[in-house]
Amino acid sequence: MRAPTWAPLVPLLAVVALLAVPVTGGEGRATPADLASAVLVAFCLVRLVRARARPLDRVAALVLGLPVPAVCVAAVTAHDPAGALPGVVRYLQVFVLVPAAVVLLVRNRKDFTLVAWALVALALVEGAVGAVQYLTGTGASYMGEDIRAVGTFSPADVMGMATVVSYGLLSAVGIALATAVRKVRVTALVCAGLLVMPLVVSFSRGAWIATLAGCTAQLVLSGPRRAVRAGLAAGALGVVLVAGFGVGSQLLQERVASISRVTAAPDRSVTDRYTMWAAAGAMWRAEPVTGVGLKAFPHYRDSHASLALSSGSDTAGAGHGFRRQPLLSPHNMYLLVLGEQGLLGLLALAGGWLALLVRALVRLRSAHRKVRARGRGAGAAAGCGLVATGLLVRQLVDFTYADIGGPPTVLTAVVLGLAAWWALAPAHAAPGTRGPAGAAPPVERAGAAPAAGVPQLAGVAAGTDRVVARG
Repeated sequence: MRAPTWAPLVPLLAVVALLAVPVTGGEGRATPADLASAVLVAFCLVRLVRARARPLDRVAALVLGLPVPAVCVAAVTAHDPAGALPGVVRYLQVFVLVPAAVVLLVRNRKDFTLVAWALVALALVEGAVGAVQYLTGTGASYMGEDIRAVGTFSPADVMGMATVVSYGLLSAVGIALATAVRKVRVTALVCAGLLVMPLVVSFSRGAWIATLAGCTAQLVLSGPRRAVRAGLAAGALGVVLVAGFGVGSQLLQERVASISRVTAAPDRSVTDRYTMWAAAGAMWRAEPVTGVGLKAFPHYRDSHASLALSSGSDTAGAGHGFRRQPLLSPHNMYLLVLGEQGLLGLLALAGGWLALLVRALVRLRSAHRKVRARGRGAGAAAGCGLVATGLLVRQLVDFTYADIGGPPTVLTAVVLGLAAWWALAPAHAAPGTRGPAGAAPPVERAGAAPAAGVPQLAGVAAGTDRVVARG
């Protein structure tokens, strides 16, 4: 009996599903999703060894492999090289290994769409838990009340649910904007609408801004008329939620107003963040090329931070007692990399992300042209592009307010993998052409016989996407 065509995606879907499992261990311990990501990478490596195929072309290998030398140099130059080893593993997991595994396992737009719907399903689960927490007063502590929605994550990971819901909302919006099937479009829009409320009551300003940026990018890229209509619909939905149902009414207004007061009258969290940003900048000025070393920010923090920095943030609620959470990172991915890895690390990581964004936009433009020329089939490919581009824009904006850390980090790796698949996979994979056993048709490559059932990324740089028809 032939295995289902989605069977190779099981390790990837398991990573997404296991994020809903509550984590009860201490900080820094591997979560079930982290362990599943290790299985995902191992599974992908076994498939490649068995097929004896070159998995990535030179452009894909360069873009995905850029962080490796920078991370290794930062670990060697760290204050404690042995203590930096977990950081090496984390960076390679999030920015190299898991994204590469996603690129290799996702064979076409049907696989991509399945993973996108998995993100939506996870977001609905977490959002439902978060909505109940807000309505029943069993969430994390916020302004003296246990109303902050955190889903199955702990108060120490208050950004966890907001991150997951944001990914799911953008996936649903991207699908709704591009699909030609009315039932699918309505379903995606309903899912997106349901996810607005838990995102709002997460009270996460960074997640709001990043999600808005991602949605705006999707709407603009899908067409100006649609952008205007969707903007009006979103405004009406906001009025209904806030004015009609009173979602977060007073507290929400205060939280939104605090965004414009970050320089005039910032709250304690904003003051701490600005102080840590300044500390990261001071670390970079001390070691501009290689930084102070991987995982070294906590060690150098106090010597570079001003007295305005507090000792930590208070967390409580959602089934957990009061805890003082230490501030171990600047909550800005770019400044964290700049301070710990210097210009070498920032150029490697941010350069790779910029390359993904540029290639994603170019491919999305090409997909829109095919929509006009071919119609429906190419429109599904454009939907993948809208989802991938929206998620990537959201992540790049979010990195100005957050960095990696906590259980949702592995989902960030999956999202970067989806963006990398859209930007780097061969053009024939996007329309969803399948070969025998559901595999994407391999690319013809001189001097090498294509292996059946293994996705090939050869010929991307040169633009030679000749497909070998089988069967």
